[in-house]
Amino acid sequence: MQKLERMGLIASEESAVGTSLDPNTSEGWSAMFVSRRHFWQLDPRIYLFTSNPQVNSALVSHTHVDSRPDSPALGVSSSRPDSIVDNAGPVIPTGGNNGLWAPPGQFKSSSHMPTYYPPAPTQYVFTDNVRHPLRPKPPRQGETFYTRYIPSLGEYLSFRVASLSKRPVQHIGPVSDPAPGTSPLRASASASDSQVPTIGTMDHEMSDTEILHKWMNDERVAYSWGEQGPLSHQEEFLKAGLTNKHSIPVIGCFDGKPFGYFEIYWVKEDRLGSYLGYQVSDYDRGIHLLVGEQRFRGSHRVKVWLSALIHYCFLADPRTETVMLEPRVDNAKVKQYCEEVGFFKEREISFPHKQSNLMKIRREAWDAPAI
Repeated sequence: MQKLERMGLIASEESAVGTSLDPNTSEGWSAMFVSRRHFWQLDPRIYLFTSNPQVNSALVSHTHVDSRPDSPALGVSSSRPDSIVDNAGPVIPTGGNNGLWAPPGQFKSSSHMPTYYPPAPTQYVFTDNVRHPLRPKPPRQGETFYTRYIPSLGEYLSFRVASLSKRPVQHIGPVSDPAPGTSPLRASASASDSQVPTIGTMDHEMSDTEILHKWMNDERVAYSWGEQGPLSHQEEFLKAGLTNKHSIPVIGCFDGKPFGYFEIYWVKEDRLGSYLGYQVSDYDRGIHLLVGEQRFRGSHRVKVWLSALIHYCFLADPRTETVMLEPRVDNAKVKQYCEEVGFFKEREISFPHKQSNLMKIRREAWDAPAI
């Protein structure tokens, strides 16, 4: 019981030491509980990890190039054949997959230990005369850092870091509708599988730069983002996102199919932080939103991916107490979506390029992601 309490799986309002000298006393341990809010803020990486390769497992057991999550063994060299190394990009797996190899999943462990590590002690640095904590390194290009099954949709939602690779990013993870005779916990179909291309499979044959080019040149998206232009423009846009020290460019997927682009950023050193001054805390996060695929639009999906992004921000660092959005004031629909998942409008902010609603959600008011 004590171990479960120390692990955070259960809690008690009896926080006193107690007066009993009996080591086996039940004093203070008879009224334990767990709340839904408490449960969803437990980082699953503490409890879910795999150390052995498993066929058709959702917990991906590959490692990235020669960088891996465990320490190398003395005198043991890599057995990876040179033939699978692509000098222009990441490792490409054998077996006919022509897409970009996806790095290990969030639960992969080769060291027989959980993949969760507590946040490092705060160290302060300066960016453009703004004092802020030194930020941790984000996941790698193409790496999936959040995956969850959504019962209401019957699909898996995942978020991965965008990639500059010229090849499509191969989705490695669970899908809801696998091919007959295969496990649902498998990698999505490889580019070598025999299939007739459809609108639903075209995005699997496009690189992230090409996907962004398609989305940014949509009139609806261009109105809000203003990043329309040739493919080279989107490539430079993505390069800027990947070299930004306080923001992560993210591709959202349903069952491995890209549906949106997001930017998860630290507010304090972002331009938004300069408008908030002392009203922003060291670990506040912000999100920029873009849904590019028409078939994945709709309020029933928005509450799923938006609440999942909030969920990730609160899991990524327990010191994050507030998540913010700053949509245009004329985008009443986004404001409504935000309020439906718990955001409130604090005020308006006048950016040089837009008038925005400052939407906030605080950890203490957040209950759970939509399922």
